[in-house]
Amino acid sequence: MSDVILSARDVTKHFGGQRSLFRREPLVRAVDGVSLEIRRGETFAIVGESGCGKSTLARLLLRLIEPNAGQVMFDGTDVTAASPEALRRLRRDMQIVFQDPFSSLNPRMTVGELIEEPIRTHDLATGAAVQVEIDRMLRLVGLLPEHARRYPHEFSGGQRQRIGIARALASRPKLLLGDEPVSALDVSIRAQIINLLEDLKEELDLTVLLVSHDLGVVRHTADRVAVMYLGEIVELAAVETLFESPAHPYTRALMLAIPAQDPSMRRDTPLLDGDPPSPSNPPSGCRFHTRCPHAIVICREQKPALAAIGPDQSVACHRAAELSARDVLPAFDPSAVRQRRIALFAQASADKPA
Repeated sequence: MSDVILSARDVTKHFGGQRSLFRREPLVRAVDGVSLEIRRGETFAIVGESGCGKSTLARLLLRLIEPNAGQVMFDGTDVTAASPEALRRLRRDMQIVFQDPFSSLNPRMTVGELIEEPIRTHDLATGAAVQVEIDRMLRLVGLLPEHARRYPHEFSGGQRQRIGIARALASRPKLLLGDEPVSALDVSIRAQIINLLEDLKEELDLTVLLVSHDLGVVRHTADRVAVMYLGEIVELAAVETLFESPAHPYTRALMLAIPAQDPSMRRDTPLLDGDPPSPSNPPSGCRFHTRCPHAIVICREQKPALAAIGPDQSVACHRAAELSARDVLPAFDPSAVRQRRIALFAQASADKPA
């Protein structure tokens, strides 16, 4: 059995581009030639700014939307070439938990009916065994069997997300995709859902694909991380490596944007210049060069390839080795930040009129 459960090769998805009577719609390059491999039993995270294409990529991997080009393989089966019947069988092994627990559950169905649907669709139980399986799923996610008779609107946001997880697990999948599964929940509930997903991963021997913009959640749960920018992967690394020594300037900027809980540890975050370019008109060469403080001529002219720089780290940057050698991306020094704040305060006080 292969260690790789899911792989993608040059997956591409463009939206728009149709010509109407008076104009042509802009072509949005949401995902542009992405390749990756997800290992069996790991938690693989995709991170990046809003609009970078991470959710679109996740849906392409499950073929919830059709790619324009590329190939996705799941457990030896070509997902992109699967017939409708073959894809229906694959759905049992690949399930998704959506971001919004309010809109992802049919309000006209009871909780029991929501969980029963995948069980009957994939012929996993019949007769009285269906109710036994529904009760088991509810207990698995921390709910009670009597909740099966209620409707989604009778539950809180965290409980609805538990129902969504129970529905996804009802088909006994091998791969569970979480598309920002906690971003719509209260902060006090997020940790409960993340811990639940971790427990279920171990108990049910799942492979988890996590889409998130919350780097704190990613650091706590993931084994490997792919960083996306404007439809492309710019860095791919083990989670410890990524957080301890990020190689791409964009990854470093994301790390510095993490809020510090201790006021004395807050940082003078170097904000990136400008807004992200439009995916309908991406820059030539490296797509990050318009905001990168280290960009040179080659960055504007030539697209960097995603190349390995370590045992479990790859980066798409022409100057990755050079910048690392020069220590251009230094570790955060809280004492230096405090000294800088003191100096700025003293200067502001001196500049005040008497």
